[in-house]
Amino acid sequence: MDNVDKLGFVSSPNVEYAGNYFQNVPIILQYDETPLIEVMQTVTIGWTAQFSIYNRDGVHLARTRGAQMYKTADGEKAGIRLLHPEGMTVCELDGQTLFKVLRKGAAAVCIDAELYAPDGRFMRVNTVGMPESLVRADGSSLTVGGIRMWGNQFVGCRIGVRVGSDGSLRIGG
Repeated sequence: MDNVDKLGFVSSPNVEYAGNYFQNVPIILQYDETPLIEVMQTVTIGWTAQFSIYNRDGVHLARTRGAQMYKTADGEKAGIRLLHPEGMTVCELDGQTLFKVLRKGAAAVCIDAELYAPDGRFMRVNTVGMPESLVRADGSSLTVGGIRMWGNQFVGCRIGVRVGSDGSLRIGG
């Protein structure tokens, strides 16, 4: 049997976002029709995360793919800077850190960011002021209205968390 006849089944990795786990979910976070956090397969590095970085004015400044960060043309015009301290890439605008990609080992990356949607709405995992009993040991949870969720597993859905500009929210859709 030659290699053409062999079938291979590859599933996407488990992704932890806001203390919840997403397996075989290509879009982790989407705002209206715009994916903000995606899982994608590349030829060279296998599975990786991709993030779109907007500012509060809705300007698409940069995109990350795995541990790499790329300026957009609008990001270049806005004057963002990409810094490369050891083990990370940092995106700054006017001296303020917008986004950090930390490399953890050979393939793992950790993202520290406050994301804006294309219309300027702010999206983040916020643990400030949360009672300790409601937060995982690592400080992460997903807040939906007044409900905090962590430790849930979402498998095989197309979109993990979809937030609408009309205030709607769908989880595991």
